[in-house]
Amino acid sequence: MPTTFQAMIVTQPEPGQFQRAIVIKNLDDLPPGEVLIRVRYSSLNYKDALSASGNRGVTRRYPHTPGIDAAGEVLKSDSSDFSPGDAVIVSCYDFGMNTSGGFSQCIRVPARWVMPLPEGLTLRESMIYGTAGFTAAQSVDRLQRHPILPEQGKILVTGATGGVGSMAVAMLALSGFSVTAVTGKPEQEKFLRDLGAQEIVLRESSIDRSSRMLLKEKWAGVIDTVGGEMLATAIKSTRYGGAVTCCGNVASPDLPLNVYPFILRGVSLLGIDSAECPMATRIPIWQKIATIWRLPNLERLATEISLKELDLHIESILQGKQKGRVILNLDA
Repeated sequence: MPTTFQAMIVTQPEPGQFQRAIVIKNLDDLPPGEVLIRVRYSSLNYKDALSASGNRGVTRRYPHTPGIDAAGEVLKSDSSDFSPGDAVIVSCYDFGMNTSGGFSQCIRVPARWVMPLPEGLTLRESMIYGTAGFTAAQSVDRLQRHPILPEQGKILVTGATGGVGSMAVAMLALSGFSVTAVTGKPEQEKFLRDLGAQEIVLRESSIDRSSRMLLKEKWAGVIDTVGGEMLATAIKSTRYGGAVTCCGNVASPDLPLNVYPFILRGVSLLGIDSAECPMATRIPIWQKIATIWRLPNLERLATEISLKELDLHIESILQGKQKGRVILNLDA
């Protein structure tokens, strides 16, 4: 068992200033918890980038190690649910937010945060999905249970080149839906079409800034990852009885909207939360990811990096330049 390990640490040397560095830590530095895990892979999410840049809405206390995802093997467990050598996933809850996270070769967490690696997935594959894939899968699942069926019409996916958006495009296409992808990156059209998008819409043309209460009915359903005006436009464009899932606010947390889509068209707005999603819901969704939503083009979504490269990619995702999923190899 290792006694030291590498991890990214975010510090605040002065008020309003935050610095990131790769340091050597001891096992004694880890927080309390029943399960000690050797992390093999993590992933980079927008929330991680916010934590790594000092966003107090995500992380209140520094020094801190971000990373809301981790996959690896159990080194030691005080819980009868896990044994040394078990392959496991840790994601969401307070992990990587105010509890030391997955940008670290070793973690110690409460047993209730730990989930066995689903059969059919490798540790690396599980982190290509990560919280982004889990969130996308929840969104697709909620639309299907609404129910929204492929024959009812097109599904709109906003922020389609991002982690959640790209996963959602691929899972919807795999499930037989006709997908319209919204992006601000026209150069990524081939990437989106390879994932299964049948139509590409540029970001600005998908935002209506008029004062109209309702817009022409276009979408049977929507998976929105950005919030703000784009979400409001999508809701006002959703067909009668349709459903819109909401899981992000990269554009804005505000929703400039009236009630008419809900009371005249019966549109449903479905909130998607991954952080506190209970295990009773989490495990079945992951089983779907490992089976019916196991993507044949999974590797096309992945860019693999090392700890040394992590800082550069944090800046990239903050600037809206990330495409697909960035996974962190903790052995590299």
